[in-house]
Amino acid sequence: MELGPYARVMTAVAPFVAASALRMMFGKGRKTRLLLSLSVMWFAVNVLLAPYSTGMQQDLSRLGTMFR
Repeated sequence: MELGPYARVMTAVAPFVAASALRMMFGKGRKTRLLLSLSVMWFAVNVLLAPYSTGMQQDLSRLGTMFR
C-alpha cells in the first residue's frame, strides 16, 4: 500500500508539530529538547529522501518529458 502525497507530508510534519506542542506545554527540558531534535532530523530525512521515492521519480520524469 502506497501513501498518498498528503499522508507523506503528514508523516514528516506530525512528529515535529507534536514535539513543538510538548515543548510548549512542558518547557525546555532535556527530554523535550531531545524530542524536538529527533523530530527535526526525521523531517529533514523525509524531505531529503522524497525525490528518491518511486512516486516522486515518476512525477519528475513526467515533468522532464513535458519540457522537452
